[in-house]
Amino acid sequence: MLQNQIIKQRKKQLRLKIDDIMEATGASRPSVCRWLAGDTKRISPEKLQKLADILQTTPDHLLGKDNVSTMKPILGIVKAGYDMYAEENIMGYEEVSEDESRQGDFYLRVSGDSMVNARICDGDLLYVKSCSDVESGQIAIVLIGDNEATVKRVIKKDHLLILEAANPNVENRYFNEKDIEELPVRIIGRVLYNKVRF
Repeated sequence: MLQNQIIKQRKKQLRLKIDDIMEATGASRPSVCRWLAGDTKRISPEKLQKLADILQTTPDHLLGKDNVSTMKPILGIVKAGYDMYAEENIMGYEEVSEDESRQGDFYLRVSGDSMVNARICDGDLLYVKSCSDVESGQIAIVLIGDNEATVKRVIKKDHLLILEAANPNVENRYFNEKDIEELPVRIIGRVLYNKVRF
């Protein structure tokens, strides 16, 4: 049986109209309304595949047979460099597995090349776990002041917080305890992995 909550969620996330679904699937308006209301017991394999295609998912997911994926938002862009203003602006959604869903919270799109030697390149999607602290040596999303966000390796040493680039052409930045308090400098997430588009 079609899972109407999944259909409604994907329709909203992809900003689709009923007319878009009708055109993509060849279904009538009453049929699409029944899918959204959860009143459909059966759908032809052909229409199910077309529905899955426009909703950018799989037929099994629409039927609730996999129950292993969910969606996480792409919250905006983070600079692999400096002087990038942070602004939360949902740019879309990415599907993650059930395990990944429990581990992380959101994606950020990378802009810049200061972390290339850590295999984080311009255009990559970083999957991030919200947190306010990381261990020394971990890669994190750091907010400097109220609106400058960057991705760097965080090094803690002798009362200093060092934001270490992974590109010899980009300088590291150093913050003492006063800087951390007054700017402020805040860790807002730990990078779990990056998703590379080919």
